[in-house]
Amino acid sequence: MRKALKLLRTLQLALLGSVVLYAVVGEVVGPLRGSANPTLSYVLTTVGVAVVGMILVVRRTLVLRSATTLAEKPEDGLTLNHWKTGYIATYALCETLALFGLILRFMGFGFQQSVLFYLGGFVLLFFFGPREPTQQTA
Repeated sequence: MRKALKLLRTLQLALLGSVVLYAVVGEVVGPLRGSANPTLSYVLTTVGVAVVGMILVVRRTLVLRSATTLAEKPEDGLTLNHWKTGYIATYALCETLALFGLILRFMGFGFQQSVLFYLGGFVLLFFFGPREPTQQTA
């Protein structure tokens, strides 16, 4: 369990750093096209909302259910794999949000439009950090 937590925390920190890197690269390189098509912004915003919904579903179905089982049986390898997979999938989806910001920036949008995606991905990555499963007393 400790090894899995260390792996997930390392992955989380690396992905948090990559979100910051996306923002820096987006500003240094700047837009690759001159005019921005507002339809792309609407599409990526809609898909971004769907991605946040998928994050919540993945957390509920994989992470939280597996954490409940792991609290009772910490030696269950299959459940541990589900738990790790849930976190990795959550992190990948959070990273997708940040990539949407980079795509918008490259497609000619300003920093104000991109920063919302960067912040969304960063905040979700930060707050969904791995926590060791503990037994709930009710």
